[in-house]
Amino acid sequence: MLGHCASLSSPLFGALSSARVLSRTPFVRKYTPWSVEKEPHVLPKVSDIIKEDEIHKILRDTKPLASDKGRIRSILDKAKDRATLKLVKTECKSEYVQGLDLDEVATLLNIDPEKNPDLMQELYNTALQIKRQVYGNRIVLFAPLYLSNYCINSCTYCAFRGPNIDLHRAKLSREEIIAEAQAIQRVGHKRVLVLCGESPKYTFDDFLDSLNLVKSVRTPPHGEFRRINVEIPSLSVSDFRRLKATNCVGTYTLFQETYHRPSYHKFHPYGPKADYDNRVLTFDRAQIAKVDDVGIGALFGLYDHRFEVLAMFQQAAHLEKTYGAGPHTISIPRMQPALNAPTSAAPPYPVDDAHFKQLVATIRCAVPYTGMILSTRESPSMRKQLLQMGVSQMSAGSRTEVGSYHKGDDVSGDENLVNRATQQNKQKEKREKDSDGQFTLMDERPAREVIADLLQDGYIPSWCTACYRMGRTGEAFMAIAKRGDISNFCHPNSLLTLREYLEDYASPEVKKIGEKVIERELANIPDAERRESTENKLTQIETTPTRDLYF
Repeated sequence: MLGHCASLSSPLFGALSSARVLSRTPFVRKYTPWSVEKEPHVLPKVSDIIKEDEIHKILRDTKPLASDKGRIRSILDKAKDRATLKLVKTECKSEYVQGLDLDEVATLLNIDPEKNPDLMQELYNTALQIKRQVYGNRIVLFAPLYLSNYCINSCTYCAFRGPNIDLHRAKLSREEIIAEAQAIQRVGHKRVLVLCGESPKYTFDDFLDSLNLVKSVRTPPHGEFRRINVEIPSLSVSDFRRLKATNCVGTYTLFQETYHRPSYHKFHPYGPKADYDNRVLTFDRAQIAKVDDVGIGALFGLYDHRFEVLAMFQQAAHLEKTYGAGPHTISIPRMQPALNAPTSAAPPYPVDDAHFKQLVATIRCAVPYTGMILSTRESPSMRKQLLQMGVSQMSAGSRTEVGSYHKGDDVSGDENLVNRATQQNKQKEKREKDSDGQFTLMDERPAREVIADLLQDGYIPSWCTACYRMGRTGEAFMAIAKRGDISNFCHPNSLLTLREYLEDYASPEVKKIGEKVIERELANIPDAERRESTENKLTQIETTPTRDLYF
């Protein structure tokens, strides 16, 4: 369970109070490691984790099988059976259940979408069936919070890269952190992903103090963060221990970007992030430090997307086998344009919509119980489609510019739709003209609009964090899943968080839609006693100031 964070009485906060800096100074190729190892550890060989030759061979060998309808259907049947845990003979120690082996994953990825539309539809249908079985129609929502865009790395696809002297550099002061957190809470978010670049101008000590501050923020009427995930640079074992000691962090996320070693070196020419092996072994160091809730991902567009998916699964299998804890989430970012980031303007391996949907559906079939995260890199239309293919978590109302939430560029939910659309278009034009974001957003909708659209499409927007806080993770969660009891826990808990949102943040029209969703979804709670208890808790939220109720 997430507890209280450490004291905020750090001397660093005195400096942070006036720390917002705008800079266009020339970039100098000098750097101090953000995180220095203070403990000796023997780590595995990266070549034993990411086996590039094996991946290429699998992709070649399975290509002829990808047009065999019988073979494809047998793989999909296996994925469905594995998702029900019928084929799992032993107790599951973690939520990472690999439903398909690498050969089967490669076979699905090798299907030609143009030549085999019927097989593709069967793949999509299977992914949706598996998702509904595990996650129902719940969609977990969160917002990213950028603390600093100072960075000494050279990633050629990212606007935050050190050589980009046209980017306004900034790090949030103490007051700005509070203002940003409050702005995010005021639209109803209970989950936040905290991010920063890698630079001595914003140290790991700075980050830890900021993390404590973010956790402490409260906003009327009932704003708070119940889960804080982080996406920060690679850490040493000793610094992972310090991160763990804050008792603030849910999931530690890090993208390998590309698992293809030659491409990795090409797109990360210098800086601490240029060390391929060090980055791959980040999660081994995390596990040694008992940070066992991790999220992995690749940036699709840097290399063959099929290779990246198989490499992600190789790393995930290594973590599960070695430490008994595979990744909690898999992120699926697709490259978008970024300021002065040449690779982003012309991705070397662009992934079109058909192949992107294919890889998302394949991942869901392969790992039924692993959360799949979608960002605002995708358009509203594509995000809507991908929800039907396996995505279980998504950001809403995201901003990737440091300090942008509290500057009033969100519009009031009480305005009519025409005025709202006009203002949103003006805001979009302004951001595109003078953007200091990490990448171009393809979904500019404010959080309330994302939530309203989800409700109208029959989904349950969820901010539930109960399982983490009750210790129902890993083996405990899988025991619930194996007996088919998820709907008696996750489903009612998601309805309780939705009721909170409707009472505290929703417009009258959205509240009406949400209440109909709750009324409909109550009937889908299998256990009659749990259904009655849920109704009682819903009434308590509606009629009293009581919040944060869960099973």
